[in-house]
Amino acid sequence: MKRDLLSEYDLKVEEIDGLFARAKELKAWLREGRPYRPLAGKTLGMIFEKASTRTRLSFEVGMIQLGGNAVFLNPRDTQLGRGETVADTARIMSRYLDIVMIRTFAQQTVEEFARHATIPVINGLTDLLHPCQILSDIYTILEHRGDYRGLKIAYVGDGNNVANSWINAAARLPFHLTLACPEGYDPDAFILERAYREAPCGVTLHRDPAEAVKGADVVYTDVWASMGKEDEQEKRARAFRDYQVNAGLVALASSRVLIMHCLPAHRGEEITSEVMDGPRSIVWDQAENRLHVQKAILEMLLKED
Repeated sequence: MKRDLLSEYDLKVEEIDGLFARAKELKAWLREGRPYRPLAGKTLGMIFEKASTRTRLSFEVGMIQLGGNAVFLNPRDTQLGRGETVADTARIMSRYLDIVMIRTFAQQTVEEFARHATIPVINGLTDLLHPCQILSDIYTILEHRGDYRGLKIAYVGDGNNVANSWINAAARLPFHLTLACPEGYDPDAFILERAYREAPCGVTLHRDPAEAVKGADVVYTDVWASMGKEDEQEKRARAFRDYQVNAGLVALASSRVLIMHCLPAHRGEEITSEVMDGPRSIVWDQAENRLHVQKAILEMLLKED
């Protein structure tokens, strides 16, 4: 029976922990030079309606390392760009491919594709959610802290797809999430309200970044103007001017705080180079771990399918 990964809610807590354990094994085997190719003969289709560096590289390289193949597609290369429906495209691609990853704008596009596909579908990013990023980020915290349970994770900035996925994760897993977003830039209301009801350790939304990061074990940020919002850059720069992750803000967190950013970063805007390149930063580890966690996801979905 085919399974999809469209949001964190598609995974049980024990499955998330299982993915982390598997990612650790796959990472170790890669560094040892141990060949492991369980997906030989399998092909991943990668549909990109949004540009990407880390998502494309991590999925494509990951599939190749597992012995499979990866095919890059954008709307200019397919009939999607000429008006073919998502449903028809899903049906056709299911005849050629073994699994699909989609990076697009609307969450509804990924969900419609999954409804009509007979192969597993992975959400590589939408305007609403970025589940693979956050799963990789939590795994990175686990690497550095030995556990994510009971930690305080503070997100500072725009209530975008990354913030929404952090909220979904906090609704499933036992860590406390605080967010600091300026008024008018809140996360998705439905996702936030659901987390208020379901989060085992709580989710809180602040206007003051200092309140959000006080005593935090992790401080996380993202760009102020996500892809597709570039025309709002000046307006957002004014709204977010007090939300920069800098040395002064980080000083309010735990002395062992970890600094994270999903990249790409606009240095000097949402984060200073001093903090991003500082000794508490694990930005590059979290970028690398996209590869290892997504390999575990690909293996899980294809083996189950």
